[in-house]
Amino acid sequence: MLIDVLTALQDWAPVAALRHSRWTYASVNAAHIIGIALLFGAIVPLDLRLIGWRRTVPIGTMVRVLLPVAIAGLLLAVVAGFALFSVRAVKYAGTGVFQVKMALLACAVTNALLLKYAAQWEAQQTKVGVAPPPRLQLAGALSILLWLSVIVCGRMIAFVD
Repeated sequence: MLIDVLTALQDWAPVAALRHSRWTYASVNAAHIIGIALLFGAIVPLDLRLIGWRRTVPIGTMVRVLLPVAIAGLLLAVVAGFALFSVRAVKYAGTGVFQVKMALLACAVTNALLLKYAAQWEAQQTKVGVAPPPRLQLAGALSILLWLSVIVCGRMIAFVD
């Protein structure tokens, strides 16, 4: 049943047009990369702050500035990524590296959603320069590792036959 759905997706007229259009496909691919750049570029400074870097900058300030950029990047990357996936849905869905990427992506997004604890910690913080609790430091390091792994798996998909 899943193969039937994926086959119907990749045979859908707009997807077939995307597959056969050099410039549209390249534009969607560029949008995916821009989304990843926005997401990762916003996430890394937040995660480094959680790990303990630049303690003079309040986490709340960084979150207010960088979180909307990260969310916009994630949305762009997911929408463009789905479009890229749809071109060869059956092939990609059956690829181990794609499945690993999706699992890592789910873990990275879950980790990010759980980091709302960081805002609660920030609100309770009374001294500037206080190190985040070890739990937040671990979550920040894990976030960088997860997002890097998602990116690497995504690039590896292009090289799988």
